[in-house]
Amino acid sequence: MKKLLIVHNFYKDFGGEDSNIHEELEYFKKDYEVDFFYEKNKSFLNLFDILSFFIRSNITTNRKFKETLDKFKPDVVYIHNTWFKVNLGIFDVLKKKKVKVILKIHNFRYECGRHFLAKNHLSNRHKCDACGFSNPSFFFLNKYYSESYVKSFFLFLYSLKYFKIIKYYPITLLAVNSFHRQKLIESGIDQEKIKIFNNPINFQNYPKGNKSSSIVYAGRVSKEKGVEELIQAWSQSNLLYCDLLIIGEGEIKTKLERKYKDKNVKFLGYLPNDKVLEYINNAKAVVTATKLYEGQPRLLCEASSLGTVSIYPSFGGMDEFFPQDYSYSFKQFDYEDLTKVLNLLEDENVYQVAVQDVKNYIFNKLNKNKIDNQILKILNI
Repeated sequence: MKKLLIVHNFYKDFGGEDSNIHEELEYFKKDYEVDFFYEKNKSFLNLFDILSFFIRSNITTNRKFKETLDKFKPDVVYIHNTWFKVNLGIFDVLKKKKVKVILKIHNFRYECGRHFLAKNHLSNRHKCDACGFSNPSFFFLNKYYSESYVKSFFLFLYSLKYFKIIKYYPITLLAVNSFHRQKLIESGIDQEKIKIFNNPINFQNYPKGNKSSSIVYAGRVSKEKGVEELIQAWSQSNLLYCDLLIIGEGEIKTKLERKYKDKNVKFLGYLPNDKVLEYINNAKAVVTATKLYEGQPRLLCEASSLGTVSIYPSFGGMDEFFPQDYSYSFKQFDYEDLTKVLNLLEDENVYQVAVQDVKNYIFNKLNKNKIDNQILKILNI
């Protein structure tokens, strides 16, 4: 049996990418001998963390990583998130090993560094693909990451280094949809390096939910996810009899709780995945108003598998996970349109057609045979 080492850095606030890791661990254990190397981000940075960042190498992490490589002797190293503790220095460790390296790119943060150096991006004030803000010349002044100037500046420097690695290192890159792959190619990366591998999801055998009058958002509660805009659009809709459930943690959660305490909005905080799925299964709909290009929207795919409709902004690669002529997408940044789409939930005929369509579509898109065929071609071991 071939050996696969999966590498990941868990975020401080647990999110969809972290959930995907657990799904993939179980998925690969069926056919490969799997080991898991991981770190967890802390809530603060100490002097050692900062020094490690600037020399692009965390000595402690790299030593543990090298020990894992020497002991496990993997045929393939499959890397997910490296921010912050895992660090980019692991690629220097891997250069000295004769092992196949695969890097899955879950988001577009690498774009920030590239766009900072693009003259037309600065002068035209385009929206940044990574952070969602329209002032890219010094995007870290928006405090786009964790509401912190310092952390946003560090992430900008990280994105510069990260982009050099994905462009020049001899590794296979995994995109989660064709739109994502095309964006990487447009960034100047050799298309032969880039493969598509959809995130596997566990098709749960839940009993049919009651599809009650709740609307669910689950994810990071942050500016770039458009959570406040979602609340405002919902407050203008005909659905005020519904509970709007906000599941997750994030830097603006406390502020929003105070601001909307008199509204029918419930902030549930972090919940384990099985509890989140229970809420989704019984919801009228799930909704996201993200301002970012997303890779594969895990929450929305899981909702479809449970026969729960999703409301989302129609841009980037998200349309690839929904049927053509889908009724519940809205124009990016058009929150009046989001309100109209929310109101469409009251049309029972449209709703029932969508419920069946999304469930059939996601099963055909992400069924096990298709995922198996994708990964066999990629691993090639």
